[in-house]
Amino acid sequence: VQLQASGGGLVQAGGSLRLSCAASGRTLSTYIMGWFRQAPGKEREFVAAITWRGSTYYSDSVEGRFTISRDNSKNMVYLQMNSLKPEDTAVYYCAADGSPYTLVTTEGYEYWGQGTQVTVSS
Repeated sequence: VQLQASGGGLVQAGGSLRLSCAASGRTLSTYIMGWFRQAPGKEREFVAAITWRGSTYYSDSVEGRFTISRDNSKNMVYLQMNSLKPEDTAVYYCAADGSPYTLVTTEGYEYWGQGTQVTVSS
């Protein structure tokens, strides 16, 4: 499975961005999909995940502001980010084939995309 994340950019605080993750090589319909982010000097952290049934999970820091969704017909996963804050600045990664028991951990995923930079200015 190859994952390609896109949609990052520079936005002012309070603004919105929509990240996309395109998959190739295999259908994503049965995979748990996740978004993670990594800020400079920090470890990669969980942002959101969505199961094959559409159940969603979010970190406390983005709950209520970010929305993860998937379109299995297009083999795509999205992350709608609203009310962005400077602390959301990071490289965002999509991941596939998560484990239902460890979907908030990086070790729980088999495949990773290359990341897309999100910068939120104050």
